[in-house]
Amino acid sequence: MRSLLLVFLTVVFSFFFQVATAQDSVASKPEFRGVWVASVDNIDWPSQKNLSSDAQKAEFIRLLDMHKANGMNAMIVQVRPAADAFYPSPYEPWSEWLTGKQGQPPVPYYDPLAFMLEETHKRGMEFHAWMNPYRAVFNINSSSISPTHITRLHPEWFLTYGDKKYFDPGNKEVQQYVTNIVKDVVSRYAVDAIHFDDYFYPYRIAGKEFPDDEKYRVYGNGMNKDDWRRSNTDSIIVMISRAIKAENPKCQFGISPFGVWRNIDKDPDGSNTKAGQTNYDDLYADIVLWLKNGWIDYVTPQIYWEFEHKLAPFEPILNWWSTHCYGKNCYIGLGIYRANSNANWRDKTQLPRQIEAIRNTPNVQGMIFFSSKSFDKNPNGWSDSLRLHYFAVPAKTPAMP
Repeated sequence: MRSLLLVFLTVVFSFFFQVATAQDSVASKPEFRGVWVASVDNIDWPSQKNLSSDAQKAEFIRLLDMHKANGMNAMIVQVRPAADAFYPSPYEPWSEWLTGKQGQPPVPYYDPLAFMLEETHKRGMEFHAWMNPYRAVFNINSSSISPTHITRLHPEWFLTYGDKKYFDPGNKEVQQYVTNIVKDVVSRYAVDAIHFDDYFYPYRIAGKEFPDDEKYRVYGNGMNKDDWRRSNTDSIIVMISRAIKAENPKCQFGISPFGVWRNIDKDPDGSNTKAGQTNYDDLYADIVLWLKNGWIDYVTPQIYWEFEHKLAPFEPILNWWSTHCYGKNCYIGLGIYRANSNANWRDKTQLPRQIEAIRNTPNVQGMIFFSSKSFDKNPNGWSDSLRLHYFAVPAKTPAMP
């Protein structure tokens, strides 16, 4: 009887030793585990306009503690959603999504960016300041616009497309202005990174052409319009990259592009996908060039599709990015917000399989989840999966290449 008990205890001990060893191996390897916190239209934080300063702080601490408990080590927080600010800016007014009226400071007064930065760092997490480079008015029919907003001061800098106003990417004064915005934040706040999302030239609206003919006629210099547009985007990325490193060499510059660079039918080096719009051909963002030239420090392609997607399946895109990051860090953007949106996203194994695929793919160092509020309801038990299994052992963020 005693020998059977010894055998049983040996087996049990061996099992738990293997589990602990496996977890330690995960813990010993740096892994980026981030969450996007969107402020535009009050998607994630603050949950609504007109909250008191104390209520805003309490909300942010609650979500910060939730993500820390789930094993996250980085927060990507939107601090400039539409040429406005979640901090006292010498260039742009306070955001309407903070106080309900653009230009109105929080009451009682505080600096939200400084507060969020302090609380995030206090918990040993990185803080990436997420900015939208070109969106200036979120909705021309309903947005609150301050008299000091840049669209009032320099209306000639902007183009209206759909229900939004955008900075004109072909305007050199615009490029310098946006660079100054970034430089100001990096010089005054100890942010770990400046983070841009996928909105460069706007996503196409069917039947409508982006209205930049006038600037193209003046500055096209014989280039075709698509190449000229890409050169405009390249220019601002170079300017911002240099400005960041001049202010703080340790501050990273990251881009989170749309998941598909180019389809293979347009370029033999593209991914085996059939995406309706792509970075290179529609958003005029040549992410691969930026990675090759070292203008950015990390890339976070938004692969929000399931494994079974007919036009843009998860795994081939993941594998494509792993071979096209050119020595820079690559973190995959995961669409936890898609939970239960269709039969494939009702499958409880969908997100865990994506995490496992990321961990088994070379040259990929982590993931970022869109977005914060999706975790509130623990969809498909995925928050539990992260907290109790995948992120149970803390990990450091990867070093900048």
